[in-house]
Amino acid sequence: MFARLCRIALLSLALPAASAHSDEIQIPGPSGPLGAELLAAENARDLVITIPGSGPIDRDGNAPNMGLASDVYKLLSEALYAKAVSSLRIDKRGFFSSAAAIDDPTDVTIAAYAEDVRNWIKWAAPQAECVWLAGHSEGGLVSLAAAQEPIEGLCGVILLAAPGRPIGTLMKEQFANNPYNAPILEDLNNIVTTLETGSEVPQMDIPGPVRTLFSPGVQRFMIDLFTYDPAQLAATWSGPTLILQGDADVQVTPVDAALLTANLPNATSAALPNGTHTLKLDVPGSPFSTYTNPALPLHPELVDHIVDFLSAHRP
Repeated sequence: MFARLCRIALLSLALPAASAHSDEIQIPGPSGPLGAELLAAENARDLVITIPGSGPIDRDGNAPNMGLASDVYKLLSEALYAKAVSSLRIDKRGFFSSAAAIDDPTDVTIAAYAEDVRNWIKWAAPQAECVWLAGHSEGGLVSLAAAQEPIEGLCGVILLAAPGRPIGTLMKEQFANNPYNAPILEDLNNIVTTLETGSEVPQMDIPGPVRTLFSPGVQRFMIDLFTYDPAQLAATWSGPTLILQGDADVQVTPVDAALLTANLPNATSAALPNGTHTLKLDVPGSPFSTYTNPALPLHPELVDHIVDFLSAHRP
């Protein structure tokens, strides 16, 4: 949901793995199975679980109905495989291979997503010496929520372009930064403010162009989402954390990374120069290319930062 709204607010090095064999994995979910894809590297000591960003983002990092096609999670999985690191790319409950896990994909909370991640950690723990959570965007918030209680096998958290401020605050900033929102900016801010108070907004009070983005189900999720302050949540996690943030990210900013770093007692932070929200290099003059062109490679410093972090913080 966050990513879809960011599109309104904004107006809206891959390495080959030819020899890799991936496996479809399932574990029990609330009403049906949760699905994921495992890419297991031989003799891997580490396994990274990728938690997607908001809305209908699949395990590869794409959202066909939203025009998002970056392949970011798939590229990351393949690049980690080339470095002898295993990975598990999950589909969130209600979407794609986890569609049967619940009847309504909007009937979710951050706590429910975190519970699913903890169950994935339990599955993954016997597969490698260390399990790591890699949460992208809203997935970073879910990762921190999942790590609140000790769980066997979890060695650390990787926050990829993760918000450090409450999502409602971040959304208002994004709306204001887009001049095309000027005619409905007051309406958008009022909608978010109302949801922040815990109340839903009648559909008749929502401007037509964004009405489908604030459906009743999505509003209920947002009311829960807006109660979380990522920086405060971060302060309760004392394990190793890697924070990676691009300075060309138009959704989450270095301000968020700085807030997370300041509140995490055992954090390593690294900038991705000219990095976008999709963890790729910005394309001058074409700000949305990294969202729509899966052929564009990952930011050249991304994987090395992750691999170095795993090596340095593995018990």
